[in-house]
This record gives sequence, C-alpha cells and structure tokens, in this order.
Amino acid sequence: MAPGYRFLPGCLFSITFFIIFLSFSASAALKKYDFNIQVKNVSRLCNAKSIVTVNGMFPGPTVYIREGDQVLVNVSNHAQYNISIHWHGLKQFRNGWADGPAYITQCPIQTGRSYVYNFTVTGQRGTLWWHAHILWLRATVYGALVIMPKEGTPFPFPQPYQETNIILGEWWNQDVETIVNQANKLGLPPQTSDAHTINGKPGPLFPCSEKYTFAMEVQFGKTYLLRIINSALNDELFFAIAGHPMTVVEIDAVYVKPFTTQAILIAPGQTTNVLVKADQSPNRYFMAARPFMDAPLAVDNKTVTAILQYKGIPNTVLPTFPQLPAPNDTKFALNYNSRLKSLNTPQFPAKVPLKIDRHLFYTIGLGINPCPTCQNGTQVVASLNNITFVMPKVGLLQAHYFNIAGVFRTNFPDNPPAPFNYTGAPLTANLGTTMGTRLSTLPFNTTFELVLQDTNLLSVESHPFHLHGFNFFVVGSGVGNFNPKKDPAKFNLVDPPERNTVGVPTGGWTAIRFRADNPGVWFMHCHLELHTMWGLKMAFVVENGKSAEESVLPPPQDLPPC
Repeated sequence: MAPGYRFLPGCLFSITFFIIFLSFSASAALKKYDFNIQVKNVSRLCNAKSIVTVNGMFPGPTVYIREGDQVLVNVSNHAQYNISIHWHGLKQFRNGWADGPAYITQCPIQTGRSYVYNFTVTGQRGTLWWHAHILWLRATVYGALVIMPKEGTPFPFPQPYQETNIILGEWWNQDVETIVNQANKLGLPPQTSDAHTINGKPGPLFPCSEKYTFAMEVQFGKTYLLRIINSALNDELFFAIAGHPMTVVEIDAVYVKPFTTQAILIAPGQTTNVLVKADQSPNRYFMAARPFMDAPLAVDNKTVTAILQYKGIPNTVLPTFPQLPAPNDTKFALNYNSRLKSLNTPQFPAKVPLKIDRHLFYTIGLGINPCPTCQNGTQVVASLNNITFVMPKVGLLQAHYFNIAGVFRTNFPDNPPAPFNYTGAPLTANLGTTMGTRLSTLPFNTTFELVLQDTNLLSVESHPFHLHGFNFFVVGSGVGNFNPKKDPAKFNLVDPPERNTVGVPTGGWTAIRFRADNPGVWFMHCHLELHTMWGLKMAFVVENGKSAEESVLPPPQDLPPC
C-alpha cells in the first residue's frame, strides 16, 4: 500500500479486508473464510430493524482471492431463515455443488446447520460478487468477490494507485420478507425500496444519514480503480462522479477496450471496473446513482450519494453534484452498451462461437394466472416462452446426478408456442401462462445462440438476465422484434462484450452465444428479484462429456439435505 495514503472512516471496510488479503502469502493457494449468517440490528433513515448479515456486517465481507486459488467458505446459519450463497459470475467448472442457488444446485442450509463452499478459481480475474440466493435475503446478504490476477501478471491498463469497492444496493425501512409475503397474498408486486445505498449507506440526501455516508479520500494526481457492483434487487442504475470522467476497463470480470464516459449504466448482477484520475480542483465531489427506467412502471427514483474528497479539504465544504442521465434516457443506455467491446488480444482472446449447433428464441413476458388464495383471485406472474417456472422441493442438480424421477422435465421449448407481434401494442387479454419445472438439455461442448425477446404482455420492460456456470458473448441487440433474416448480419462476432449478466432492452432483444462446456444444471433467470419470484427463470442441463474430466464432480459429503 502506498505510503501516506489516508482513508476517511467510510473507507475502513474496504481497506480492512484489503490488508487481510495482502497478509496472505503471495504463493498461497488455499484461502479460507468463515461466513456466520446472523441477525443484527441496523439503523438507516431514522429507522432501526433486524437484518440478516454475514458476520454482522452490512454489506458483508469482501472475499479477496487470486486466480488459481482454492477457496473454502464455511457458511454457518444462525438466522431464522434457510440460506444459500451464490458466487455470482464464478464458472464453477464441473462443480455446480458450489454454485449456490437454492433448489437448483443445492438444498438450502437450514438453521443451525453449515456447509462448506469449496471451489477453485480457474481462468478468471476481476470483480465479481456473492449474495444470498433464496427468498429476498440478498437485500442485505451480499458482498464483493475480488479476484486478483496471477502473481506477476499486470492489469492490461495503467496500474492504479489504490482501489475501492463501490457496492450499490437497496434499503427498505420495513422487514423485506414481511413486505414480500404480504404482496404475494395480494398477488401484486411489493412496495419499492425506500432508498438506494452505496456500501450500505444512503448518503446525506436522506434523513438521519449524515453519518451513513460513504466517503473516499483521494490525492491529487493519482489514479484510482473503482470496482462497482450493482447488488440492488430491482433497479438498473446510472452512476457518475461530479467533475470526473470514468474510464471503463472491465465488466463482469472480463477486460474491455477502455473508453471514457461521464456516467455508466449497470444492471442488477453486473460489475464494472473504472479508472478515475483525481486531476480536478481539490474539493469534495458527490458520487451518485439513481435508477434507469424507460417503461411506465413504479421504481424507487431516489438518488444515493457518496463523497469523493481530496486530501486536505475540510468536511464543511459542500460537495458538487454530478449530472446524471435522465431517468428515462434510453438513448444514453443503448449508446453506452454499444461501446462495450472485449479486449480481444492474444493474451485475452474473445473466443466467440462462429459455428452454431442450435438456435434458441425465448420470449420474456408478464402474465396473470388464477390464484384462489390471493385477495383479487389472480396473481401477476412472469414467463419465458409462456412457461412460468415452478421451483422444485429437491435440488435440480441432485435430481440430475442421482437420476431422481419426477422432479423436472427436459422439454423446455426452443421457441415460444406461437409467434406474435412481440413489441406491438400492449397485450392485455389471454395472459395466462403454463406452470412447470421444465429444463432444456444441452449436449456437452455444443454451441448455442440464444435470442432473448422482450414482449408487451402487460408492459415492456428492460430485463437483466444472468446465466450461471458460464460467460457468454453479447453478439447483438436491438429495439423492436428480432428479425432472424436481417439482424444476424449486424452481429459483432469479432470483439463482442463477454459477460455473465446482460440487459435485454425495453421492447427489444438481445442475442448471446456460448459453448456448453460446463456439465451440470445451470440456472438462467432475470436478475430483477421481483421477476425471478414471479417465475422468470429456467435451467439448462448440460450433459457430461465422454471422459471423467468432462463430467460433473461427485457431490461433497456435507451437501445440505432437503
């Protein structure tokens, strides 16, 4: 750590764990962490409530590891809820047992029980994150996952003087699980959050929040790396720093061709690394984030702030506010995403599948199904290809590995039941969906192109989709209906962005390509927690290859029982 670098109290969280990371031997190959799931009283916005945490921290501890390390995380559950932890963006090759989504790759860790997530980080470096993957517990159970490059391997961009995590989140004054349960009884969406947060703090624009403000001190002339994570449950967010352009160098732990921007757009589940040079007039500057929403839907439109403060500037100086894009600035969103391109160098190639074995076309829609127990007799649901996913009572990976019959079917369709004008006038009739636990089988090492098409069933909306177990290449995107005859000619097959979570534009489509080279059962879902709860999810069964090295590993002995 550079001498003379001083941090404000708000920075102690990041630095404490950075010091812990540095204390490891440079050649250490085994990293161990203890995650104690425990309830803690926390106060925000003049309200105190009990929240579920890891080790009593909100956000939870940063996991610092190095590419190639083996990692053991012992999760002990002392809370009243069942729990599971997902290591968002880690590929977990052959090792879905460590992926974490409850009832997909494991049954949850019950109260009083523990489970060791045992995984090795191979071929990945950069910023990822971890979070609870059951109910809405990730509202408070989340943290950063920082993978440093192998020893002696530099970043493919100028070495920063220092780095800081910027974790964007949401805060509800009331108990989140209570709010969600009440909404489900009505068959309607729960209320939006009361605030957004940066590193768990809403900033001084909110009541009782002067001391709940994250602050980062910088030295004039130095360059800083910000590892930005959107852990919000339901909001895509714009982020900007007053007076300071940002150079984007990485997304979802994959290096990109650097470009400079005044603001970034980051969807739930995504990460973005930016370089910021402290070359402005020494002062105090607000960092700020607020939602992007270009559909007529309710959203928590409040702005969260943190402070970038030059060394020597007193806290009494009022910070300058950044100019964020308008909340419905579709043009900025589309333009920003179009600038994201893989580095595609000999050291970091973009291995885009050029020959496609199978084409998939999935429509994204909302719907209304009967609900005898709901107040209005109906409930809002969501679907892919008109199928609302029903969560099983047994982990899908266990059912697949042990050939347990009756848990799921492998007949998820490659196309919607019938074509229609997907993004035309709003469709408000015939909104019923098919319910089922239906998966799609992918032969090992085959290549796929998946087009995700938004629809105007009830309403168009942007959807961030996350695929577990893989990165994929975002080869194309557009507004309106996907045209299979014309649109593929515009695909970027040279240096498309490689990600694990991608936004499908409002009233539009996104095309991704990937190779099914990771055997197991892998979840794919909208990363808006509301839509996941409503059934906007499915899973792929990737078959084993021909050898043991191409097959799912045996389950660990301490895998939680159902």
